Amino acid sequence: MIVVMKQHCSDEAIEHVLVYLQDHGLSGHLSRGVERTVIGVLGVVGPSGICGNTGCINPELGEALEALHCVEKVLPVSKPYKLASREFHPTDTFVEVPVPCVSEGVVRIGNSTIVMMAGPCTVESEKQLMTTAEAVRKAGAVILRGGAFKPSTSPYGFRGLGKEGLKLLAKARVEFGMAVITEVMTPADVPMVCEYADILQIGTRSMQNYFLLDEVGRTDKPVLLKRGMSATIEEWLLAAEYILSQGNPHVMLCERGIRTFERLTRNTMDISAIPLIKQLSHLPIIADPSHGTGHRDLVSPMSLASLVAGADGLLIEVHPNPDEALKDGAQSLTIEQFQHLMPQIQLMATALSRTVITE
Repeated sequence: MIVVMKQHCSDEAIEHVLVYLQDHGLSGHLSRGVERTVIGVLGVVGPSGICGNTGCINPELGEALEALHCVEKVLPVSKPYKLASREFHPTDTFVEVPVPCVSEGVVRIGNSTIVMMAGPCTVESEKQLMTTAEAVRKAGAVILRGGAFKPSTSPYGFRGLGKEGLKLLAKARVEFGMAVITEVMTPADVPMVCEYADILQIGTRSMQNYFLLDEVGRTDKPVLLKRGMSATIEEWLLAAEYILSQGNPHVMLCERGIRTFERLTRNTMDISAIPLIKQLSHLPIIADPSHGTGHRDLVSPMSLASLVAGADGLLIEVHPNPDEALKDGAQSLTIEQFQHLMPQIQLMATALSRTVITE
């Protein structure tokens, strides 16, 4: 449920409600808006008297809360995901990422700006990574993507350089001032990846690896949660709930296409998910048109369409020579194609009264 506080209520009144919830075995999550302050209540839903010592949300609790000073009203939450819902958190969440190459030293993802994340699908070598990083940075990207650990459908496919790949990403960060986003695949690897990455990526195959979600939720690193290849939007938001419930509020969602009956594209990119997420959740959403389509010729139009739909940024694969890439060459832009795309993104951003963060 949600406790809506009256306008201009004091900090003492808000604290009183939080303490009241704690005394009843419940947790309160504070969200301060421009006009209203709301407190989301988490606990066990059930009839009165059948909740044990864990705290129970029931009609009697709502009545008791409404009797407290400065409480305007108490509303039920209809969504199974609470912390990720806009009901619980009416204002947009901004995820801050340290980025040395921008003037303020930090990028806020989730406001009216657009952030560009670009780089190779997989770190293959120092030369390949550095060449790509230099090119995408000059073109305007501020976050470098690159996989050190890669899931592969076949056990014989290239599965990344591991820790050496992480070290190369860290070297590129120092040289070009970009933030680094890379995938983490197992709970045991989280501490190591945190040493090298600025954003932890949860891949589509790991979206429902709940032990991994719990582990990244215990860190303070920003997390990019990709939609599972066959996941509903509700399942996707419930996966985000796992991370949020462990105390990490720095969560971004990523639409990367879902598996359908269509075979002319690698996946079916669900553009409608972007504005729908904006309605249902306060979390920022990034679009990945590379995995979303599987064809480099479709990446540019789907990038522009994603921005029109409201995406807060783009995650794009770029490779110096895609035809020789060890992973996902067919969907990777050449450096020249990425350089051609960036002015189009700038023009689209202007038309949408938004700004692309480039420096």
